[in-house]
Amino acid sequence: MESPCVNICRLDKAKRVCTGCGRTTDEIARWRGMSKAQRRAIMERLKPC
Repeated sequence: MESPCVNICRLDKAKRVCTGCGRTTDEIARWRGMSKAQRRAIMERLKPC
């Protein structure tokens, strides 16, 4: 399963976002249960501009 995780897990508690991968804590918690389309949408959002 593809994941944006880069093994630099640091949580910005104020924003509730991992500073390593950019996912929210909710996205991280739900990742395995998400559909491929849901995960793909998050991966697209996390791509650098």
